[in-house]
Amino acid sequence: MATIYLFRHGQASFGAADYDKLSPLGERQATLLGHYLRDCDITLDAAYSGDLLRQRETAQLALASQPGEVPHHIDARFNEVKNDEHLEYLLPELLKSNPRLRQLVEGGLRSSKDYQKVIDAVFNHWVSPQCQDSRIQSWADYSGSVAAALETVMAEQGSGKTVGIFTSGGTIATLVAQVLGLAGHQTYQFYEPIFNCSVSQVFYSGNRTSLSYFNDRSWLQMLGLKHAESLVTYR
Repeated sequence: MATIYLFRHGQASFGAADYDKLSPLGERQATLLGHYLRDCDITLDAAYSGDLLRQRETAQLALASQPGEVPHHIDARFNEVKNDEHLEYLLPELLKSNPRLRQLVEGGLRSSKDYQKVIDAVFNHWVSPQCQDSRIQSWADYSGSVAAALETVMAEQGSGKTVGIFTSGGTIATLVAQVLGLAGHQTYQFYEPIFNCSVSQVFYSGNRTSLSYFNDRSWLQMLGLKHAESLVTYR
């Protein structure tokens, strides 16, 4: 039996010129994630992340608290769902048939919650059989790529290892749904609630996987109370 921890990146810089960079709070979350792993005596044999800056920064800050150097592998298959691309190509058609969605967009998406409602609608259209837009990566190709990335990790690391994957909400949701054997249209229910720097745990043996727990942020809540800080965010 071996263990994979799925870590969502720290808070990104929503509304800034470079969204992909961690915000100051995101850097704090990632550093505390490293302290949490150290204090729980969780030593990683290897780490993986996509090539997005916020994923790599989270990994680097968290891994700094490990007792030794941890090999950090970059695999772009762990990148986030390409929401910006989906918005560009899929949203215009959705707006024609969804007045409520059109109202949100015309209002300027003033909050991260408004933005998330739009992502919800676009994501669920993307995974549906009705989406046949050849300009974007299909759901089948994306989810297959994520599954293959996980298989690579398990094959490379083998049994008895403890591995960390620093990735994003859409990727974690896809992986969790796959581990549970769920269909594409059931994936988004895991996407929306994933908190920054939350921890999910998957056990594997050979090519068999099982979910131990999902989206744990209790350690951040406890540290927030201890230090009188607001540390729990999901956007």
